[in-house]
Amino acid sequence: MSTLTLLCLTLLTVTPRTATPATPTAAVNAVLDDWHKAAAQADEARYFGHLTPDAVFLGTDATERWTRDEFRGWAKPYFSKGKAWSFTSVSRHVSFSKDGAVAWFDEALSTPNMGPARGSGVLVKDGGTWKIAQYNLSIPIPNELMEDFKQRIEAHEKTRTEKKSP
Repeated sequence: MSTLTLLCLTLLTVTPRTATPATPTAAVNAVLDDWHKAAAQADEARYFGHLTPDAVFLGTDATERWTRDEFRGWAKPYFSKGKAWSFTSVSRHVSFSKDGAVAWFDEALSTPNMGPARGSGVLVKDGGTWKIAQYNLSIPIPNELMEDFKQRIEAHEKTRTEKKSP
């Protein structure tokens, strides 16, 4: 065996390979997991690179409906400080359109700042890459607590509306 052949074989065995997810579900999971990881690592470019240009982010507050660029503007101070947020998916369900070009999901999240949360959204296939077109972050409220929260939210909205009135 020649030295060149031996060198080529050695390089092939030690060169890291980028793993391609085996299934569409694994590919979507990889995008969402990396998206969450990018936020935890305050990697703004990577985080927003997972969103389509026309993506919409719906936050937990009723006033939080942002386009990708609006959300990026709001989030920039957090990323600039090197500390954004940390969401970890505890469970996730992914479904696909018949043509395989659209995926939707829901996930239970563990978060240090909000406690248990829920995310849901839509991804679209852009070439061979999945991109997040919509994400909806929510905090699940146990049914037993709903009446109390409903009253508190209504009181908050009334106060908010009164502050806006002249």
